[in-house]
Amino acid sequence: MYVVVVASECAPVAKVGGLADVVFGLSRELEIRGNAVEIILPKYDCLWYDQIWGLTVAYENLWVPWHGGAIRCTVFFGFVHGRKCFFIDPHSDDNFFNRGIFYGHYDDPERFAFFCRAALEFMYKSDKRPDVIHCHDWQTGLVPVLLYEIYQHIGMGHQRACYTIHNFRHQGTCGEDVLWGTGLGDPGRYFVQERLQDTFNLLAINMMKGGIVYSNAVTTVSPRHAWEVRNTDLDCGLGGTLYTHRDKFSGVLNGLDYEQWNPETDPWIAGHFTAEDMAGKAEAKRALRERFFLRDADVPLVSYVGRLDSQKGMHLVRHALFYCIENGAQFVLLGSSPEPDTQAHFRHLKGQLNDNPDCHLEIGFSEQLAHQIYAGADMIVVPSMYEPCGLTQMIGLRYGTVPVVRSVGGLVDTVFDVDNSDRPKAERNGFVFDDVDFAAIESALARALKLWRDKPKAFAKLAATGMAQDYSWNVAGEHYLDIYERIRAK
Repeated sequence: MYVVVVASECAPVAKVGGLADVVFGLSRELEIRGNAVEIILPKYDCLWYDQIWGLTVAYENLWVPWHGGAIRCTVFFGFVHGRKCFFIDPHSDDNFFNRGIFYGHYDDPERFAFFCRAALEFMYKSDKRPDVIHCHDWQTGLVPVLLYEIYQHIGMGHQRACYTIHNFRHQGTCGEDVLWGTGLGDPGRYFVQERLQDTFNLLAINMMKGGIVYSNAVTTVSPRHAWEVRNTDLDCGLGGTLYTHRDKFSGVLNGLDYEQWNPETDPWIAGHFTAEDMAGKAEAKRALRERFFLRDADVPLVSYVGRLDSQKGMHLVRHALFYCIENGAQFVLLGSSPEPDTQAHFRHLKGQLNDNPDCHLEIGFSEQLAHQIYAGADMIVVPSMYEPCGLTQMIGLRYGTVPVVRSVGGLVDTVFDVDNSDRPKAERNGFVFDDVDFAAIESALARALKLWRDKPKAFAKLAATGMAQDYSWNVAGEHYLDIYERIRAK
């Protein structure tokens, strides 16, 4: 099968969040399975160009229709760790992708609307006719709209669109200028609830909604999150549209890159280990304590790795920190916050606890330190308010670090409570709590710490169970190929 992925990110060359990891990981899995995959990205000036091999011009003088005229683009080609990537570079006074950052400008909807039109124009002019065009998040929501309103009538009638939503909070709402810019025109046709009109602002179009309405298949990043956005306020206003298009909507759990996250070969950890032989994990724990100046004692080590923002349940993280210290455990944290008040709070907390031999807060982010914490900790807390998929708990499982999670989103699909799950005991791999109050996380942590102290063999078996489970891209790749085959047959 021939698949073209259209996205605003791809790890490691253009990465803001998990979207980038999905684009890279899924593309590689599809290629491993014998499919032809190409990725189309904007040519940002802030790309990690040292991660692109053989960058060269692939198509010159691509004239992309825009506001009744056209903008000339150059399309570059290069390999990103083996992935075939095309980068669209518009030559325009609008300076769409030379801003020094990926997102965050007032005209982001116009920038990515242009990118949608340019990606399809490139496919059309270069005679690329993929079986499936796989688009991601609001930035590419207009690709299915343009495909079926314009390009199917001029030679791309057999292409099918799969649309994956990673984050429902950001939907790409904007005015009718985008319709005129991309050549869709006719606001009367699109400013209706059945097409692109935003649910809350009737004077705005919603690019994500367009992707849902016009694509052949819509997915989000876990089965549980698919249920949540259909049945709770996590839909961010798109619940009605998802209900209308429910027959083509599903949740596919993201995969984890098992090459990048591998305790058998990880170059950044002190001891290597497997589910059958976990002796190296003790060495990783010792090295982590030494790195963070923690006392060397026979006590459990609990961790948190990730953004310090409200979505992640920071009041529960803070409470877990003090609960662990007060109950004879150690706690390490790695992360930074996009929220100034939260960042300041945790910096103050770091100063307050700086001399505590059972606690270390690292405010910032380091890939190397993240690997070392995953490998060296006994447990990891993930008390999210919502979590569409989540990689933290999957990485914890991969490294034998038992997750303590709240029962939301992808956490429900990957972590099964050792005491209360309806799963077979051989599949139970962590501790789960439901509520958002302190008592809930205390209850889960108390059970985890008690098992570590009272039944060390049972705790070690629980960790090994998590390591043995497969949350690689292998499973997700198979699901997506099934979706591709289904929509290609229509």
